[in-house]
Amino acid sequence: MPNFSFLKNDLVNTTENDSTEFENQISFFVEKTENRLTNDLDDFGLDFFTTVSCCIGNPIVSLPVDTKIVRNVNVISSASSNRTSLLQRTYEYAIDYWPHASSSVGDPRYYSRKTNTAIYIVPTPASAVDIEVQYVRRPLGLASATGTSVTTSNYFSEDCYNALFYGCMIEATMYMKSWGDLPVWEAQYQNAINQLRNQARRTRQDDMAQAASPAGSPDTVIMGST
Repeated sequence: MPNFSFLKNDLVNTTENDSTEFENQISFFVEKTENRLTNDLDDFGLDFFTTVSCCIGNPIVSLPVDTKIVRNVNVISSASSNRTSLLQRTYEYAIDYWPHASSSVGDPRYYSRKTNTAIYIVPTPASAVDIEVQYVRRPLGLASATGTSVTTSNYFSEDCYNALFYGCMIEATMYMKSWGDLPVWEAQYQNAINQLRNQARRTRQDDMAQAASPAGSPDTVIMGST
C-alpha cells in the first residue's frame, strides 16, 4: 500500500525536483492536502464513533475535539444496549421545545449542534445515559517514520491515493511557482474527487434503490444518467 515514502518519491520524480528544500516542504504539502480532502470528501472512510455520557440535568454533550461533522446521535439503552436515534434540529428549536433543560427531564428525542465541540440534547435524560456519536474527522496525519507516534499510511494514502497525489502536486506547483501547470493538476484533482464522490454514492445504495443522502433522504440523482 502507498505510504509517506511512496508519495514523497512520486512527488520528487514527477516534479523532477530532488532539492533538499523541496523535500523539506513535502510534509506541508501533505498536511494541506489532507485538510482539503477532509472537506471535499463525503464517504464512510472518514467516519468515526465515540461513546460519551449525558448526565441528569445537563443537556450539553461534549464532542471529540477533532469533530468536523456530526452524522448521527444515538441513545444507548443501559438495559438492552439498543440504540435509539435522535432527530437533528436547530439549537433554537431545541431550547423552544424544552426550555427548562436543567430542571425538567424526559426521554431524549432531539439533538442540535451547539458549538464546534458540543451538542445539545433534549429532553434532558431522567438518568445518566450513554450517547453514541457518529462523526467525521480527519484521519491521523500522514508522516514519515520519525517516531513511534506517527503513521506512515492512512485512509487517504491507501484508498484515495490519486486525489492525495494530485492535491500535493497542486501545492508543489504553487511552491515552485509553476503557474502554467496549476490548472492541469487542479483538473486532475477534481476528476479524482468526482470519482471518489461517485464511489460514495454507490456505497449508499443497493442495486434496486436510489442513492441515499448522508442526511437520510434520497439524492436528486437521475438513475442511469449520473
